[in-house]
Amino acid sequence: MTQPHRKLALITGASAGLGAQFARAYAARGLDLALVARRGERLEALAAELTAAHGIEAYPIVADLAVFGAERTVLEAVTGRGRAIDVLVNNAGFSIPQSFAAVPWERQRDFLMTLVVSACGLAHGVITPMIERGGGSIINVASLAGYAPGAKGHTLYPGAKSLTIKFSEALDAEYRDRGIRVTAVCPGFTQTEFATANGTQAIMDASPRFFFQTAPTVIEAAIAANEAGKVIVIPGWHNRLAGSLLRHLPQGVVKRVVHAGAAKYHLEE
Repeated sequence: MTQPHRKLALITGASAGLGAQFARAYAARGLDLALVARRGERLEALAAELTAAHGIEAYPIVADLAVFGAERTVLEAVTGRGRAIDVLVNNAGFSIPQSFAAVPWERQRDFLMTLVVSACGLAHGVITPMIERGGGSIINVASLAGYAPGAKGHTLYPGAKSLTIKFSEALDAEYRDRGIRVTAVCPGFTQTEFATANGTQAIMDASPRFFFQTAPTVIEAAIAANEAGKVIVIPGWHNRLAGSLLRHLPQGVVKRVVHAGAAKYHLEE
């Protein structure tokens, strides 16, 4: 049964990885869940698991955020249940390790639609209702790559994640005094299905495990930062060090280091 007195978290990309872990973390905190992704069977299984474990209401919203106007479909699915979104987690995303012109434009367009357009559209749709209710939370999943220069492969990824960071900072400047907490979480390498999906898992497996974080570690840092009103959080001391170096070293040095490190993640067309 719908419990309007419980808060509701809407999480995109909830079928796996960081999205599924965000769902588990918020369910454990007693929030109801609207779980958004393309894979309905996975969403159904996760919703059933968390409902049974925590006594909350969790339901799937099957949607492809690469489709223009997908945010309206998602928001209408929530309002159609008589609910309002108290927490928005913009997590859905993927990457394209080939060079820009090596894949069809439609794939690059889907990337921008998913990571940028739909994420901004969902934020736009929840802000006014949040203000009317006295506040809310938005967590945007960015990346340490948002501070890095562009390199071969993953052409649009650093730019999209940089936009996510700046977008979060702007929303905080505009709506903090209206009761909305906005946080961009900027993880480094994290153990999820992300690399499997883009075909670089074997390369990731060969990297030093010291530099990997677990999904629960990243999610707990993100939620704690949001609850504390922190706009940017980089989980892990080694990632914070890397972020500082990316921002403060001479850009010529940064480019040489990033280009050399990124080369192994660039899949040839």
